[in-house]
Amino acid sequence: MFNLTFRQRRYFSYGIRWVVALILIFFAIFPVLWILSASFNPTNTLATAKLIPDNIGLDNYYSLFNNPNTPFGIWIWNSIKISSITTVLSVSVTTLAAYAFSRFRFSGRENMLKAILLIQVFPALLAMIAVFTLITQFDSIIPAIGLNTHAGLILVYLGGAMGVNIWLMKGFFDTIPRAIDESAMVDGATHWQTFSQLLLPLMRPILIVIAILTFIGTYGDFVLARVLLKSTDQYPLMVGLFIFTSGQFSQQWGPFAAGALLGALPIMIIYLVLQDQIVGGLTQGAVKG
Repeated sequence: MFNLTFRQRRYFSYGIRWVVALILIFFAIFPVLWILSASFNPTNTLATAKLIPDNIGLDNYYSLFNNPNTPFGIWIWNSIKISSITTVLSVSVTTLAAYAFSRFRFSGRENMLKAILLIQVFPALLAMIAVFTLITQFDSIIPAIGLNTHAGLILVYLGGAMGVNIWLMKGFFDTIPRAIDESAMVDGATHWQTFSQLLLPLMRPILIVIAILTFIGTYGDFVLARVLLKSTDQYPLMVGLFIFTSGQFSQQWGPFAAGALLGALPIMIIYLVLQDQIVGGLTQGAVKG
């Protein structure tokens, strides 16, 4: 090997890279292919020796949409609704908070930022009992944001998502030169006009990234939704799909696989449509002064 020419070593290096890349692609795609196979498998099992099952059919998809006890359409709509509302509210509040922390100087600012960062160190599961107790108390005072309500679940999501997002967005705000603010003030603009008309358009990449991360995190949540929601028609997709596998002797792996594939479509579409914005938001600053 040490006697290889430069071109031979280069080809050998390329070959090793291709082998490693193909192995990683195989490990990434194989579970998806297995679930795809199970969704068309009429035997209702994941334990099959064939990637392409015999008697391929759409029975699992048919039962997914025609079983009144498992309203798949309602579940996926609940997930989209909860995730969309959480995303809009989280991005709105986070943007205003990050702007205040980045541009204003007020008493307790540093301590508040440190507290936000410190809270994020602890796992969210540690607060599960406290969150459940709090929402239970709200249920007796304001039922609209209590247990088994989407509004209560959205409020909990907002509290958990804004900490990291505030730090992420504040860092992006800090890359925007203050000369923009100062020139706007000289021209007679208010803080709100400076924020909404000058700074906010520059924040578009990071806004999209935070919106996508919030949507995906909320869309894929299981634990909080399972604890706070009790009615089948209130379940989001992840909790609803759990019904197919929760029976001791009646696991329905075929409909579960079909539902998992259909449920992944919104996330896949978002990534395909906004992939350039995701890369830009994570790697680029707004302007350079």
